[in-house]
Amino acid sequence: MQYRKFGSTGVDISTLGFGCMRFPTIEGTQEIDEEKTIPMLRRAYELGINYYDTAFYYCNGNSEVVLGKAVKPFRNKINISTKIPVDRISSASDYRSFLERSLKKLDTDYVDFYHFWSISKEMFDNIMLKYDLLSEAMKAKDEGLIKHISFSFHGNPDDLEYIISKAPMLETMLIQYNTLDRSNEKGLEYVASTGRGVVAMGPVGGGRLAAPTALADKIGSVSAKATYELALRFVLGNPSVSCALSGMRSIEEVEKNVAVMSSDIPFTEKENSDIKESLEELKKFSDLYCTGCRYCMPCVKNIDIPHIFYLYTLYNVYGLKDHAVAEYKKYCDKLNESGKEGLVSSCIECGSCEKKCPQKLKIREKLKFVHSVLG
Repeated sequence: MQYRKFGSTGVDISTLGFGCMRFPTIEGTQEIDEEKTIPMLRRAYELGINYYDTAFYYCNGNSEVVLGKAVKPFRNKINISTKIPVDRISSASDYRSFLERSLKKLDTDYVDFYHFWSISKEMFDNIMLKYDLLSEAMKAKDEGLIKHISFSFHGNPDDLEYIISKAPMLETMLIQYNTLDRSNEKGLEYVASTGRGVVAMGPVGGGRLAAPTALADKIGSVSAKATYELALRFVLGNPSVSCALSGMRSIEEVEKNVAVMSSDIPFTEKENSDIKESLEELKKFSDLYCTGCRYCMPCVKNIDIPHIFYLYTLYNVYGLKDHAVAEYKKYCDKLNESGKEGLVSSCIECGSCEKKCPQKLKIREKLKFVHSVLG
């Protein structure tokens, strides 16, 4: 296992972290299968993983419980990361209440990295600052209940500089980053430049890059033998990232990923640069080359044109067909359930989007085509 400095925390963190959101369950139920999960978590420790990331509501609220049982024999040799659901907070005292409940479920006296969960600028301003939760976090740290104050980020990366300036006590960040979604790249590099540790979630795209595809072969000139290997090594090729989280579901998967992260990783900066260029070049071979600039937005009928075209790129270029179809269904189902506009069928053929498109795409025609493929 490889290890890296975790920002300025003084912690050496394993480059592979264990994401504890998708533990195996007993067939036909949502109950965690402890007979499979606990040996898997302990095997990860044996192989050198020292960072386990859970949250208050993962696995119907039971992830913390099972993780606590699994790591009890070596608790002081690993780092536990868990998260407070900021959107459920309505008073300053809620911070301590959630923390104490997590400590009880984990059966531990302290949390190594306690995250404000799923932060955006709006949540930061309207909840964290409003209820002075940063002061509550500092009190908990002074009492030894948490060792490091952290946050997971799901907002506009342009807001990270604002958040860091207002909350200098934040020590580490968890953020989405993978070969197919590099929208947070500049933001995470900024955060790392301030001396803070960065953990990447979704390095294999929520599992979609773990599926067998020809992506590694298409990119060429890299030493990765499989898409999941390329995905993991790409993330660690960014020197701003200390650790990549993987939500593993079997001992075999743990051993496979550890083998990847224990090899001659990461890709060099040049290799990562070549991969980025190759991914962009691959897009150009699509019969629908959308750059994702979003100049076409907003749509008067709320159709998320760039997102729909991105799903088609996953389908057509990267070979992630099942995933693209499933994601398009989610997009449509969400709109149907909410009663909001945004379906391709909502298009009124106004042509406003086409007038703004730098690529001069025939957007109205392409939307119907993509719907016929993914729908």
